[in-house]
This record gives sequence, C-alpha cells and structure tokens, in this order.
Amino acid sequence: MKFVGSQLVYYLRDREFKRNSSILLRYLALLGIVIIIYSVLFHIIMAQVEGQDHSWITGFYWTLTVMSTLGFGDITFQSDLGRLFSILVLVSGIIMLLIVLPFAFIRHFYVPLLESQDKNRVPRQVPQGTKDHILICSYDVIARELTERLKQEKTPFYVIENELPKALEYFDERVPILFGELDNQETFILANIKNAKMIVVNRDDILNTKIILTIRNITSTVPIVAIATDIESVHVQELSGADHVLPVKRWLGEQLANRVNAQHARSQPIGQYEDLFIAELPVLYTHLASKTIREAGLRQKFGVSIVAIWERGRLKPVHGKEKLTFESVLVIIGNKEQLQSIDEIFYDHKINPNPVLVIGGGKVGLAAIELLNKNNVVVNLIDKDPEICEKARHVCNKVFAGRASDYELLKKAGILEAPSVLLSTNDDTMNIHIASYCRQLNKELRIVSRISEARNIDIIHRAGANFVLSYATLGSEAVLAISKGHELTVLGEGISLFITPTPSSLEGKSLAESGIGANTGLSVIAIKENSKVLTLLTSDTLLPPGAEIVMLGNTEMRNKFNEIYREHV
Repeated sequence: MKFVGSQLVYYLRDREFKRNSSILLRYLALLGIVIIIYSVLFHIIMAQVEGQDHSWITGFYWTLTVMSTLGFGDITFQSDLGRLFSILVLVSGIIMLLIVLPFAFIRHFYVPLLESQDKNRVPRQVPQGTKDHILICSYDVIARELTERLKQEKTPFYVIENELPKALEYFDERVPILFGELDNQETFILANIKNAKMIVVNRDDILNTKIILTIRNITSTVPIVAIATDIESVHVQELSGADHVLPVKRWLGEQLANRVNAQHARSQPIGQYEDLFIAELPVLYTHLASKTIREAGLRQKFGVSIVAIWERGRLKPVHGKEKLTFESVLVIIGNKEQLQSIDEIFYDHKINPNPVLVIGGGKVGLAAIELLNKNNVVVNLIDKDPEICEKARHVCNKVFAGRASDYELLKKAGILEAPSVLLSTNDDTMNIHIASYCRQLNKELRIVSRISEARNIDIIHRAGANFVLSYATLGSEAVLAISKGHELTVLGEGISLFITPTPSSLEGKSLAESGIGANTGLSVIAIKENSKVLTLLTSDTLLPPGAEIVMLGNTEMRNKFNEIYREHV
C-alpha cells in the first residue's frame, strides 16, 4: 500500500495525469448522468404504464443490474414500452460499462500508472554524497567502451538517458543510468554536476551545443568533453563552453593514415609519457628485416628501447631473440632527439612509389586522404557513391566509382602494386571481405582498417589486416586521457598504456624475477621512481619500493596482472 501510495503521489503531479484524469472523469460524469436519466425513466414507466411504485434506490438498483447484464429478474417490465426501454438500457450498458469503461480505465489510469512506476524505477538523481563521478550523455559505442574501462579503474560514472524505453533497458542491464531531459537544468542538478569530475557530451552536434549551454548555466568549472561528428562543429561547441571537443572520426582517419607504409621508414609518435615519446617503427623497407632484436642494436646505437613488436595485429613482448620480418612494426620509446636520429639511417632505403589505395571515402576516409595528401603521399580512392568520389577528386590522384569487391576495378586502382590499402567503410563485414581479398591479391600489402564491433577484431586480423582501430576505442581512449591529464596514446585496438604502483611482492625483484611479461604478456616500458623515469630496461632492472610500473598491453593482460597480484594492487 505504501508503494502504491508513493506511485499515486508521483502520478498526481504528472502533467500527463491531468490530461488523462480529465478525460476519464468526463466519461464517468457522462456515465453517471445516463444512469440518473435511466433511473428517472424507470420510475416514470413503472408508475404511468405498469402501475407500480418503487423507491429511488430500487430505480438505481434496476438500472445498474440491467446495464451490467446481471439481470436478477426480480424487477421486470410487462409492457412492450417497458421491455423496449429495458433493451435500450441493456445495449447501452454493454457499450458503456463493459466495453468503453474498462478501455477508458486501462488507457487513462492503469497504463499511465504502470508508466509512472517504470519512471520511478529508473533513478533521476545520483546517491547522496556522490562526487568525482563522470557523467555521460549517451550510451553509444564510445560510452560502452569507456564505461568498461571506468569499471576496471573503479571510477564512478552515470549515463543520462532522456528516452524512457532506453533508460529501462539500460537499467535492466545494470548500467548506472539516470533518467532526465538533457536540455533541463534540473537533470544536471540532480546528477550533482557541480561535484562531477567530468561530463562527456556525446549526442549529435546540434544537441551537444544545447547541452553544453545548459550545463554552463549551472556551473562554469566542471570540465566538458564533447564528441563532434563534423569538423565544422568543433569551433561552435568550444564557443558554447566545452573544454575539449574531440573530432573522433577525423582523428580515426588520421590515425589510420599514420599506419600505412608509403614513404621512407621513420618512427611515428603515437603517444607520450612524461618527456618520452612512444613511437612505432615499421621494419618494411629497412635493413632490420631478418635480424633479431639484439642484432638490430637500436638501444646501443640510438638509446631507444624496443618495448614491443606488432606482428599482424598482435602486440608481442620483447625478449631479445625475436626475428624481425617485413611485417614487423617496432614499438619504441625515447626522447625527441633519439627518435630523430633513428629516422636518419633509413632515408637511403628504397620505397614503393605507387599510390596508397583508400577504400571508402566518408568522413573517416576523407580525413585519412587529406593527411596522406598533406604528407605528399599519392592516393587512389574507391567508393560506390558518385557524390563522395566527386568530393574527393581534388585530394586524390585517381578516383574510381564502384564496388571494391570488383577485381577489375581493384586492379585498375592499383591493388597489385600499392604499398598499403586503407579500409575505411563503416561495414565490418565488407572490411573483412575486402581485407581477405586484398591479402590474396598482394601478399606484401600492408592492410590498415577501421572496425566497429570488438568481436570482429580477431576475424579481420585473420583475414590479413595488419593494423585495426575502431571509432569506439579511439573515442574512449581520448576521453580517458583527458580525465587523467595524459597525452593521448593510441597503440591499436584493445592495447593501452597502464600505470600501476609496484606490488609489494615484487619490490626489490628484477624484471626477470618478476615474471610480468611471462605471466601476463604485458610489456614493461618504463619505471618511474619519484620524478625519475627509467626506460633503458634490462632483465636485471630492479623494481624499487614505491615506484610506478608503466606497461603496455590489453585489458585481458591487465586483468591477469591484477589476478596474480590483486592483494598487492
């Protein structure tokens, strides 16, 4: 009863209730008037035609028993007029009491009451005392990836949803959800926006602007991170009050473009830790192919450390005996001068001068083409949309309109001679199909692809892709980097930079004795003790007490690390 009472209190405050109750009350008033009229007519016919005298209670009693079809038969008319009147009362009663009344009650009372219960089931405000939480304005692909990382790091977060069916669905999936309108200040006040660590505004560009302005009416201090679809919207959202506006689709195109092999080998910075840069160095077109890590001697010659190796989409830890192939991509760490010096030794090596082939010229593909064009890389494009082809002509060497699964079109576009192909369609199935096809046509081709669903990562790697990156991963990594005050480091799909205090069980042990790489697969790239960062690591490097370990790996590797050392982490 207490629960029903609380529901009714909420229901009575609802504007929708006022409209529904008005309709239901009007109908009940009409029904009451009809019953009164029938009772009066009952008395008139009984007195003047039947010659019987009955009380007013008897009139109401007869009217209701006939209208409800109970018909006890204790009071009946004998005349034709009386029986005709009884038929009228019976038929109207069937319609008004047995058909319309239940429908009106369900439609204008019961269903809205259930809806109010659903509305009450989804929280509208964060628990009292909540602070340093992250608010997210949509549970999209970026948010799904981001929330998984936030759960692992035990960072509180809430997703704000303005559509009740979606809010109920997410609530049932145990997503921390708040129900409320995104352009209503009360929604953000109930979410304790003033004590939030950050808010991620990830709706469409137009609604983002409105949300940002709404938040800034409440607080000017909470950091706002907005996700922009169109590059033209970045400036608008910044002017509206966003602290960071992330054009993730453009970044995705640029990240993919940075992974193609089309020029002289050189290190490609992909992130930064303190004053050190993490970079990738492709082995293709260099003298490093067929050498082992020790034989390459990059640390002795240039002071850089090889911390991991990409092999066909797999990040492998370094032990020193690995033999490098043309497909290997080294993950190295060093300062700016060291990376510049290592680049200089590769300029005398031959390169493949043929155009890079880009398949898919949407926002991601066009961003990749523009960066490649800026870096003086010749590009050919294939897209089935004539409008996209026309738009890209000014930045491409050649443009081919048609399906990329057409062998003759691929051949004409240069697939047999191209150094790299970049797959930027938003269809995973198509990207997997084309990756497999291109790999069969050109074994030496470097295939770089975008992906949408995490479950397709292994499949597309098996199909032949060398490097894969998704919109969700890039967006979530960017938001996490901002929340931690770090530079954005994009190593690849599922690969992240982890920083953790040295577990007490490993203090004083060497890297070899710790077994971190052997037990978890994580690559230790640096050790930070106080303000000093050590990157020239060997198997004999000790893990000092109170230091931080900087590692590269995927979530599974990190979870394994936490399992092994969980009592110490």
